[in-house]
Amino acid sequence: MKTSALKEPGRTETLAPETVRQAFLLLRTVFTVAPVLFGLDKFTNMLTDWTSYLAPVVPSVIPLPGQTIMYGVGVIEILAGLLVAFRPRIGSLVVAAWLFGIIVNLMILGSFYDVALRDFGLLVGALALNRLATAAKR
Repeated sequence: MKTSALKEPGRTETLAPETVRQAFLLLRTVFTVAPVLFGLDKFTNMLTDWTSYLAPVVPSVIPLPGQTIMYGVGVIEILAGLLVAFRPRIGSLVVAAWLFGIIVNLMILGSFYDVALRDFGLLVGALALNRLATAAKR
């Protein structure tokens, strides 16, 4: 990743290019692996029963059983993770938008606010990855 040292506005210290590269690699790895693993788990439900996180309005809008919807969600998450791996600038925005959708779903559901807050933190991390990927032109 070719980048010059980053300087925070109003500060004299700079971030070393190696530090920026490491941050980029950490975020790209997490936002590749996590969506792929969570996407695969939509097919096995080993971590949790994913349909319990689905707002009741979703199956009424998409006339399919909750588990079938989760299969589609799993495919999208796997593809989003792979997109982050190969095109992090685009993939990070897809993951951020996806996380926003998950947050909205959880807020409509009216529970799992702790998960929504965690996903908001992940959304911010995906946007940080986008900024690093944009700076590196990746």
